[in-house]
Amino acid sequence: MFSTYLELGFTHILDIEGYDHILFIIALCAVYKTHQWKQILVLVTAFTIGHCVTLALSALRLVVFPAPIIEFLIPLTILITALFNVSREESLDKSINLNYLLALFFGLIHGLGFSNFFRALLGKEENIVQPLLAFNIGVELGQIIIVLCTMALGFLFMNVFKTKQRAWNLFISGAAAGVAITLLIDAKFW
Repeated sequence: MFSTYLELGFTHILDIEGYDHILFIIALCAVYKTHQWKQILVLVTAFTIGHCVTLALSALRLVVFPAPIIEFLIPLTILITALFNVSREESLDKSINLNYLLALFFGLIHGLGFSNFFRALLGKEENIVQPLLAFNIGVELGQIIIVLCTMALGFLFMNVFKTKQRAWNLFISGAAAGVAITLLIDAKFW
């Protein structure tokens, strides 16, 4: 059972059809340089913790949100992250703690996007600890792959093609913001 939920978490985060999670992780990484990999790992772990809390609350039927609201909030988190990246890059050290809190909070929102499906998967399972742990370890492993790919691409552009960090951040954050705006417009919230 552990391996099933582990694989489910891993494929959930890397599912191209659920690219909103991938886009969010990429946007989180945009403002960091390769040598800041430890900060990035703590950041995505904060996101996973938020994601895990929401899944647990949902599995226990303590939190239920209508899907249209979540479909609106998830791209909003991407847009806010992208805008935050552009507005604060020059003072990154001062805003690191705020970034962790935002990642944790946004993880709560992203967890809601999968909570109904996760609750259905659990069915009448009485002990949710093992499935929840396995699923979120899978999520974390998937996010690490996204981070590694993003950082490798950033390293390539900044060190081989000599792209400045600010230009890289603006490009990635701008692309993320553009996709997020499209998702917001298409959300069934309206």
